[in-house]
Amino acid sequence: MERLTMKIDGMSCGHCVAQVTKALKAINGISVEQVGIGTATVSFDPVSTPEARVTGAIEDQGYTVAATTR
Repeated sequence: MERLTMKIDGMSCGHCVAQVTKALKAINGISVEQVGIGTATVSFDPVSTPEARVTGAIEDQGYTVAATTR
């Protein structure tokens, strides 16, 4: 498992946090550690769940993943 922390642009309220949390929890093979306004941290297996799938789930909700760190 790898840990990924993302800086997310466009989040401004609790609804945003809920939407990102829901989108991330819908991905198989991912463990959501923390989601807050402008950030999210997850653990995932990059072999079965590529990083692009994780960031894509957030971007599909209308937010921008501005930076990631492992």
